[in-house]
Amino acid sequence: MADRARDPEALEKEIERTRQELARTIDALADRVNPRNVAQRGVARLKEEAGQVAATVGAMVVPVEGEDGEPGEVDRRVIVAAAGAVVVVTMLVLLRRSRKNRD
Repeated sequence: MADRARDPEALEKEIERTRQELARTIDALADRVNPRNVAQRGVARLKEEAGQVAATVGAMVVPVEGEDGEPGEVDRRVIVAAAGAVVVVTMLVLLRRSRKNRD
């Protein structure tokens, strides 16, 4: 029996450390699957991806030239429509990813 050489106090301390580590792991898992936290992470990821796509679209939008040859303004309706499309596409991508991760 290899265990008879172990000190009972040391064994109790090891059991306590293992119990504490297990409790921390369970708390971390509970935090990870908490619906509120999952939703917050999804929203944060959506905002980040939408910001990146909006920046890319904004860089592609070139102001039209005005009548006097000076750079004019981009029609705001075009920007709003593009931003809306970006948000919709980003949401669809995230929904698809989340469904894929569940399977």
